[in-house]
Amino acid sequence: MTASEKSRTSRRAFIQAGAAGAIAAAGASTLGFDALGSAVGATQSRARGPHPTLAPVKDRATGLELINLPQGFEYTTFGWTTDPMDDGIATPSAHDGTAAFRERGSSKVQLVRNHEQGGLGGAFATGMTYDPMAEGGTTTIEFDLETQQFTGARASLAGTIRNCAGGPTPWRSWLSCEETAVVNGSTLHGYVFEVPVDGVSTGQPLRDLGRFEHEAAAVDPRTGYVYLTEDATPSGLYRFIPNVAGDLAAGGRLQMLAIGDSSYVTYADVAPKDYGQVHWVDIDFPDPATEQPSTVSQGITKGGAQFERLEGAWFFDGKLYFDSTSGGPARGQVFRLNPNTDKLKMIYSSPGIEVLDSPDNITVSPRGGIILCEDGSGPSFLQGLDSRGRIFPFAENRVVLNGERGFVGDFSTSEWTGATFEPREGKWMFVNIQTPGITFAITGPWRSLGL
Repeated sequence: MTASEKSRTSRRAFIQAGAAGAIAAAGASTLGFDALGSAVGATQSRARGPHPTLAPVKDRATGLELINLPQGFEYTTFGWTTDPMDDGIATPSAHDGTAAFRERGSSKVQLVRNHEQGGLGGAFATGMTYDPMAEGGTTTIEFDLETQQFTGARASLAGTIRNCAGGPTPWRSWLSCEETAVVNGSTLHGYVFEVPVDGVSTGQPLRDLGRFEHEAAAVDPRTGYVYLTEDATPSGLYRFIPNVAGDLAAGGRLQMLAIGDSSYVTYADVAPKDYGQVHWVDIDFPDPATEQPSTVSQGITKGGAQFERLEGAWFFDGKLYFDSTSGGPARGQVFRLNPNTDKLKMIYSSPGIEVLDSPDNITVSPRGGIILCEDGSGPSFLQGLDSRGRIFPFAENRVVLNGERGFVGDFSTSEWTGATFEPREGKWMFVNIQTPGITFAITGPWRSLGL
């Protein structure tokens, strides 16, 4: 057994044995947060359970046992890599950030899904293309809640690189973010692109939202401000103040969050941590040329706070939730910002990679439970974090294929990506496994788990 296999086996055994005891043994510090509202201190015992038993469940679409889920949950898959879409284009690989949209009165859910491809071998579609050589972009797929089946897919953005995460807007579009600032000849990358749910992108970058290693975007529905994370070390938390709310192409002002009077470093902080009221510093050159200081260095010079690989971001109940993949003593911090008061708190930090290993994409259910997509080095889990600050494994990747759907290999350590709930009733959660590239629709008794 290799070292990697030993690590995977050890972590799986730990999870199956129950993480609660190990959390207490590790002296984990957790923070309860009633309905994700006011934070209150939590005792060690409050970090226990629920800890559902996970078991293999067959995919409705293929009959394959691809993932482990709690009792009562089921799923179907769609949009595997290379599957033909309605426009005749093969589904790109590297499924990543996703958001779900549903119009009132409709049974149809539209999903806009990123593809984190980083190559320069040519765009997978035309007519919605930024860089004709870049392989990344987005696809838009449809799920019918009445038939409980996926019913279509098409390309919606192409010619971009490493479309990792992003975020939905209140005006029915998806902000797709490039997680690289690479230069391809005279073409700069590192931008945000807007994709309308019912159409295709213009392929034009929103340059005022900054040029850096973007990760996620989350829009405050009250103000139209866009909050942006950066997957780098050091990284900043940014906000974009649009000149015209809802019209990001009309430009605006980019700022970086600051804690105190100097450039505060959050890397080693452990929850519960109350940072108090923060403030914001302007980024003078949000679209820096290659010879200009980067956005993060501009912000740090003015006292901007430093984070370690900020990734997922999601708005819920007037608050912004975001996470640091590598921050804290054990790879994982979850923060909450109240934009109305500019008060920042760390609401959870991982006590060990056996409990939470490198959280990436994040979403909040309509009921107030958090789902964290792991991007660690061993067994790959979706972790649930309920409104009392209790964490537990919700789903485990067990994808091993022997020629099924044209794939061969053990993909069980591939990361979960793009978790997002159907926004009105929240009975279905959509999520991806990045490699070989599969989209899942999962349903079940969410309330029983505090999700």
